[in-house]
Amino acid sequence: MKKDITDKADIAFLVQSFYQKATRDEVIGYIFQQAPGFVLEQHLPIMISFWETLLFGVAGYKGNPMLKHVLLHRNIPLKAEHFDRWINLWRETVSSHFEGHVAHEAMNKAASIAKLMQFKIETQL
Repeated sequence: MKKDITDKADIAFLVQSFYQKATRDEVIGYIFQQAPGFVLEQHLPIMISFWETLLFGVAGYKGNPMLKHVLLHRNIPLKAEHFDRWINLWRETVSSHFEGHVAHEAMNKAASIAKLMQFKIETQL
């Protein structure tokens, strides 16, 4: 039986596992490789903090992910298939390592974020 996401170490494992897949993925991997200024080692702590804030209410993340992705879209067009692949990889990563209420929340929140981000990017045009 898999355990639920219970602490920052679990989030770090999840985020690192996800980015190992995403950065090498045939559909979205190139986005990470071509994104101006993207350095995975710098991005991981930000994403760990982001998910810790979302899932546990820890006040650590300070940033504007919507703006970052709108700006990214200006350099590398983000399409529906990119968001679909991102959410599918995230769900696959979460469910392969964790189960429980927080794991379920991680998948639901990611889906909501992806939908909102896609909407914001599409309406910026």
